[in-house]
Amino acid sequence: MNEVRSSAPALEVRALDVYYGHSHALQGVDLRLDTGVFSLVGRNGMGKTTLCKAIMGLLRPSGGSVRLRGNDITGLNPARIARLGVGYVPQGRRLWRSLSVDEHLRLAAGLRRGAWTVERVYETFPRLAERRNNGGGQLSGGEQQMLAISRALLTNPQLLIMDEPTEGLAPVIVAQVEEMLIRLGQDGDIAVLVIEQNIGVATAISPRVAIMVNGRINRIIDSGRLAADRELQQRLLGVGQHAGDETDLGAEQVRDEPVVRAAAPAAPKAAPVKVYVSNPVLPTRWSQPVPIAQIESKARTVSTSVTRLDDAARQGRERPTAITSGPPAVIVVGTLDTKGDELRFIRDIIAGHGLRTRLVDVSTSGRHASCDVSAQEIALNHPRGGAAVFGSDRGASVTAMADAFARWLRRQDNVAGIISAGGSGGTSLVAPGMRELAVGVPKLIVSTVASGDVGAYVGPADITMMYSVTDVQGLNSISRAVLSNAAHALAGMVMARQQASAAPDRSKPQRPAIGITMFGVTTPAVQKITAELRDDYECLVFHATGVGGRSMEKLVDSGLLAGVVDLTTTEVCDLLMGGVFPATEDRFGAVIRSRVPYVGSVGALDMVNFGAPETIPERYRGRKFHVHNPQVTLMRTTPAENAQIGRWIGERLNRMDGPVRFFLPEKGVSALDAQGQPFFDREADEALFRSLEQTVRQTSGRRLIRVPHHINDNEFAAAVIGAIRPMLGRLPARRRQAR
Repeated sequence: MNEVRSSAPALEVRALDVYYGHSHALQGVDLRLDTGVFSLVGRNGMGKTTLCKAIMGLLRPSGGSVRLRGNDITGLNPARIARLGVGYVPQGRRLWRSLSVDEHLRLAAGLRRGAWTVERVYETFPRLAERRNNGGGQLSGGEQQMLAISRALLTNPQLLIMDEPTEGLAPVIVAQVEEMLIRLGQDGDIAVLVIEQNIGVATAISPRVAIMVNGRINRIIDSGRLAADRELQQRLLGVGQHAGDETDLGAEQVRDEPVVRAAAPAAPKAAPVKVYVSNPVLPTRWSQPVPIAQIESKARTVSTSVTRLDDAARQGRERPTAITSGPPAVIVVGTLDTKGDELRFIRDIIAGHGLRTRLVDVSTSGRHASCDVSAQEIALNHPRGGAAVFGSDRGASVTAMADAFARWLRRQDNVAGIISAGGSGGTSLVAPGMRELAVGVPKLIVSTVASGDVGAYVGPADITMMYSVTDVQGLNSISRAVLSNAAHALAGMVMARQQASAAPDRSKPQRPAIGITMFGVTTPAVQKITAELRDDYECLVFHATGVGGRSMEKLVDSGLLAGVVDLTTTEVCDLLMGGVFPATEDRFGAVIRSRVPYVGSVGALDMVNFGAPETIPERYRGRKFHVHNPQVTLMRTTPAENAQIGRWIGERLNRMDGPVRFFLPEKGVSALDAQGQPFFDREADEALFRSLEQTVRQTSGRRLIRVPHHINDNEFAAAVIGAIRPMLGRLPARRRQAR
C-alpha cells in the first residue's frame, strides 16, 4: 500500500468546482503534478489563487476532488492538510509583525520532521540569519518573502504551493527564489506548484506551464514554446488590448500539445497606440487631480507588439530588439535629484566637443527633472513597471531601477559612449547597465568607491572607474577638475573610436577571434592549440579564475568571437563547491544564446580553489589538498562531486543549438591529474565522464568524444584543433566591431 501511495502523483486535482455565491470561479479544473516544479500562469481574476485555497482547504469545493499522494484531502480543514504534508506560501506573505524571524521559523519547524531545519534555512537565506531578531514588520519585502517561503519549507511538505512568490521583489531576490525553486525540483523531495504572473520566472523554473483562463486549465504547454511565442503570450496572458480578446479559447483547450487549427485570414497590423499614465507624478495624500493636458503630454506612443521578456536571465532566448534613437549619442546617466548639477556639468563639456548627448535620470525618488529620458520612462522597462521602482524600500528601489536601466540600455543601438558620476548607490544603479554594452563602447564612472575593490561594479566589462576624491555633492574646485577630466577623457575615447571606424586600416586582414580558457595546469595544451591556430585566427586566452570565463562570454555576447575553445571549465567546480574562483549560474549562457561554434573539455575539473590553508571551510577538513602557492590551496574533487559537476555541465550542453564537440581526456584532466601526480584519481575522472555521457543528449551537432590521452598530450591538442577548424571553416567570420 505504501508503495502505491509513493508512486501516486504528488497532487491530482479532478473536475474541481468552486463557487463564490453564484459566480463559478473554478470550472472543472483538472491538474496533475507528479514530481518537480510545475508553473501555473494566467491573468488576474482567472482563478489561480482560488485553486490554491481550494487545495489547502481554505475554500470548500462544490464538486471534484483533490488528492495528495493518492490520499483524498478534499474538504479537510487546513490544519489537517498541513499535517499531511502540504506547505503553503500565500500571496501577500501574511507574517506576524510581533514575532521575530527566528520565532517564525521555530514555530513552523515543529510540524513535521524532515531535511529542512532552521539551520538549513539560515544557510539557504543568509539574510534571514542576519535579521533573525527583527520582527516581521521590520523586514523589507524581499526579506518577508524569504521568511514566508522558509516558514513553509520548515513544515517539510510533500507538496509546496506558492502563490505569486516573486510578486513585488527586487530582481536580485527574484533570482534567488528562482534558483531555490530549480534546486528543489532537482532534489525531487518536494513537489512544487508555483502560481506566477511573471512568465519569465514561470518558464525558467518549470519544463511545462499550465495556463488558466476563466476558471479552467486552458492548456499545458512546453516552457520553451511559451517563452518563444510572443503572440501566444499576448493572446493568453496579455493585458491592455481587450478589443477582440480571445482569452477564452473554448474548443481550443488542450492538454500537453496544442491543437492544429485551420489557418485564419491574417489580421491587419494594428496601429500604434497611446499608453496613458494617470499619475505622471507619484500621488500623495495631498495630491490634486492631474490636468488632462499634463496626462496627454506624458502619454507614450508604442507599437502593439508584445514587449520582449527578460532574456538576460533566460538562457537560449533572443535579445530584445534594439531601438534606434537618432545618431550615436553619449549617455550621461545618474540620479538627477541629487547629482543634477554635476551630471549637467559633464554633459556640457562633452557637448562642447561636438558630440550628441542624452541626459538620463535614474533617480528613485519619483521627482521629475529636466532631462532627455526621465526616471519614469526608465522605470517602465521593469517587468512590473514603476510600482517596482518607486517604493518605500530604498534598497529594493535601487535594485529595481538598476534592472530597468539595464533593460532600457540593452535596447539602445546608438550608444557612442556612457558616463556617470555618483556614490555607491548611483554606481550600483548604472554599472549593471554598462556591463550590458559591448566591449569597446567607452564606459566611465566617476565614483566615491573607485579607490577600493571595484570588481563587483566592473565585472567582465571594460568599465573605467575614476575616484572622485571629494564626494559627488556640489561643484567646487576639486570636483570640477575631476569631473572635467572624466568628461574630456570620455569624449576623447568616443571621438578616437569614431575616427577609427571611419578610416579602418585595410592593410591588415582581420582574423576571426577565438576565445580559449586556460589554467596553469592546462597551459601546455593551450600553448599547443594557439601555436597551431594563430596564423589563421586571433587567439584570445582567458585565465579561468571566475572573471576570466565571464569576460570570454561577454565577448561572445558582444559578437566578437567566431568560436570558443573552452578547454578549462574549472570555474564550475568553485561555483558548486564554494571555491574562490567561481563561475556564475550563467556560465555557458552566451554560447547557448549566440550558437557560436563550441569546443569544450573538462580541464582542471579535478580541483576546487581556496585561499591560504587556514581559510578552507571546516566541512572540507581531512580532504586531499595541494598547496599551489601561499595564497592558493587546491582541493581534489571526489567521484560524487565530479558526478554533480558532470550533470551541471551536461544540462547546459543540451541547451546549445550550435555545433558542439566536448572532449573527455581519459588519462587525466590537468597537470596534477596524471600518473604519479597528487590528484591522479581514475575513479573520480570516470565518474565525471559517466555523468556527462548519461546527461548529454548527443546529436549530429552535439557530440561527446573520449580521447585516450592526457589533456596536455599532443594528441589531445590535435583532436581539439581537428574539431574547431571545420566548424569555423563552414561559417563566415562572426567578428564585427562592437556598436
